[in-house]
Amino acid sequence: MTTAPLPALAAHAAGWRHAAWPEGLEHHARRALLDWFAATLPGTQQPPATLLAAALADERGEGAAICYVDGRRGAARHAALLNGIASHTVEFDDIHRDSGLHPGSPTVAAALAVAQARGAGMDALLRAMAAGYEVGGRIALAVQPSHYRMWHTTGTVGTMAAAAAAAVLLDCDADRVGHAIALAATMSGGLQQAFRGSGMSKPMHAGHAAEAGVLAARAAAAGVEGAADVLDGPAGFAAATSSSTGRWDLALADLGTRFVIGGMTFKNHGCCGHIFPALDGLLALRARHPFQPDDVSRIHVAGYHATAEMCDRPLVKTEQEARFSTQYCVAALLHHGAVRLNAFSPERLRDPVLHAFMPKVSVSMAPELVDVYPRRRAARLRLELKDGQVFEHEQPTRKGDPEDPLTDEELDAKFEELAEPVLGMLSTAELRDLIRRGTELPGVLVTLSAPMVTGRSP
Repeated sequence: MTTAPLPALAAHAAGWRHAAWPEGLEHHARRALLDWFAATLPGTQQPPATLLAAALADERGEGAAICYVDGRRGAARHAALLNGIASHTVEFDDIHRDSGLHPGSPTVAAALAVAQARGAGMDALLRAMAAGYEVGGRIALAVQPSHYRMWHTTGTVGTMAAAAAAAVLLDCDADRVGHAIALAATMSGGLQQAFRGSGMSKPMHAGHAAEAGVLAARAAAAGVEGAADVLDGPAGFAAATSSSTGRWDLALADLGTRFVIGGMTFKNHGCCGHIFPALDGLLALRARHPFQPDDVSRIHVAGYHATAEMCDRPLVKTEQEARFSTQYCVAALLHHGAVRLNAFSPERLRDPVLHAFMPKVSVSMAPELVDVYPRRRAARLRLELKDGQVFEHEQPTRKGDPEDPLTDEELDAKFEELAEPVLGMLSTAELRDLIRRGTELPGVLVTLSAPMVTGRSP
C-alpha cells in the first residue's frame, strides 16, 4: 500500500528543526547557500528584479528581511519575491538533476527572508533549506518527467519547497508543515511557454514561488488548513500537472537516508542546463583533437526531449533566447572559451561572428537518451571539420552533476567571479567566509551600484 505523501513529507520536514545533522550534510547546505548568492547577486542588477523593486517600493512593509535588489529591509514576502526573481535571472542557480527542479531559487529566497525577519541564526536557516530541498525534490520526482512538458517545475513544485522551508523556520509541527505544503500546492504555477520565446516571465516563477511559499507557511502557522490529499488526490497536483496521480513510491524511497541537498548540481555554465552536455562534450573533444572555430564545417548535437524542444534555437535576439539556444552557446564557447555572464552581453549578442557560426550547429533527439532522462543528462556529438576529419563523442554527464561535482575550490571561484563585480573583492570574501563557517545570517551587503553598510541580521 502506497504511503500517503503529504504526512510523510511533512513529518520529515518538521524533523529538521531539531534532528542531528547527518555526516557532511551541513557542508552541502552551506555550499547550496553560497551558490544561491552567486546566482542571485548578478540578478539583483538586472530586470525584471530591478523593475519590480522600483514598482513595488511602496509595498515593502515593515520588517527585517533584506531585499538584495536594493539593499533595504522590509517584509519577508517582499524580500522573498524580489530575491527569488533575482536568483533565477542569469541561469546560474542550482539543479536537482533527478527531478529537474531548481530548488535553491525559491527555497533559499523564502527561507532567508523568514530567517532574517525572525532574527534566526545560520543553523536554523540551513536546516530549513534542507527541509525545503527535500520536500521539493521528492514532489518533483513524483510528477516527472511528464510534468516538465507543460509546466516549469521551479514555479510549481518550488512553491511547496519554499513553504516547507518557511514553515520550519516558523517552528511549525508536522501537522502545520503539512498544511503549509497543501496550501502552497494550490498556489503554484509556471508555464513552459513563458520561456520558450522572449520575455521576462521565467525569473518571476521563482519569485512567485518564494513569496507564495511564505504566504502558505504563515497561513498554516496561523491555523489555516489545506487539503490533505492535494498532492495525490484524483484532482490533485500530480493528476492535474502530470500523466498520473504521482509516482510516490519512487519519490518517498530512502526518505531520511538519502538527501536532496547532498546531491545537487551546481552550474558550471551560465545557460540552460539542458545545453551543458553539449558544451562539456565539445570541451572534451577539443582537448583530444585541438581545433579552431574556423576549422569547423558542422556540429550535430543529439540529446533528450528538452534538448531539442527547448534549446534548438538557430536564431536569437534576446538574452533569454540566447541562454536557451544550443547554437548560440556552442558558438560562444568555441569562440570565447566559456559560457559565462559576458557571453550574453549586448556586444556579444550582436556579434556577427557568432551569428555566422550558429547555422553550423544542428540539434535532434536520440531515443536512447530520451529514455534515461532525467536521471541522466547526456549528449551525442558529431564534429565535422573542413579538412574532412569527423569526430564523435558521447558525453554521459555534466560537469557539476553529482558524478562530477564542482569542488569547494571551484565553487568558491564561481562565487567570486559572479559576486565580485557586485560587491567588490573585500565584501565578497567576507560573505564567502560567513557562509562557509559563520553562525550568523548574511545581512545588508556593500554593493558597487548602491553603497550600503555591511552588517548582519539583528
